[in-house]
Amino acid sequence: MRQTYSLSVDIDAHADLAVSKPEFADTLSHLAATVCVASAGKSTDSLGRTVTATFSLSANPPSIVISIKADSPLATLIAAEEGFSLAMLAEGQELIADAFAGKIEASKRYLVGIWADWPSGRPRLLGAAAALDCVLSASMQVGDHTLFVGTIVATETSTHADPLIWSRRRYQSLDRTRSLPSPPGNGHATLAPTKPAA
Repeated sequence: MRQTYSLSVDIDAHADLAVSKPEFADTLSHLAATVCVASAGKSTDSLGRTVTATFSLSANPPSIVISIKADSPLATLIAAEEGFSLAMLAEGQELIADAFAGKIEASKRYLVGIWADWPSGRPRLLGAAAALDCVLSASMQVGDHTLFVGTIVATETSTHADPLIWSRRRYQSLDRTRSLPSPPGNGHATLAPTKPAA
């Protein structure tokens, strides 16, 4: 039997010790991430936003987390519709990323790129490196963002598209001409113990 735990988050508990906002932004700009578009709603009522704050949560059940500004219309719609879709953008889809980052007004964003629907009715981007549809299984507000946990109910992947990467405040490309050595064993790096300095 699966146990459930209540979680209390006080993000302001150590705010007085935190680095400055510019230092935070400069440091985190080195974190490379796949550029994604999170969507909710159906047809002309759909809303979407470019996001990089997303991560795989669990394989049992298959689930993913996205972070959305808590007071945004998109966060309200995800909660109301109890689900969201996610498109992991491919190289060459920079215009879509720009559109959903706010360079185009919300009502015209789905005119950029080729969009279809998941069986749920939520937006599905054609040509994405990967796309998925989720039903909402949990949410939690942390600071000024809401973390939405989606159970993945449908996926679509491309065998020929490389993901569009965001790092150091610009779009980046995977360099397929250079590979790093794979770690031994099951593909997960194992760190050897280090001796303490004398």
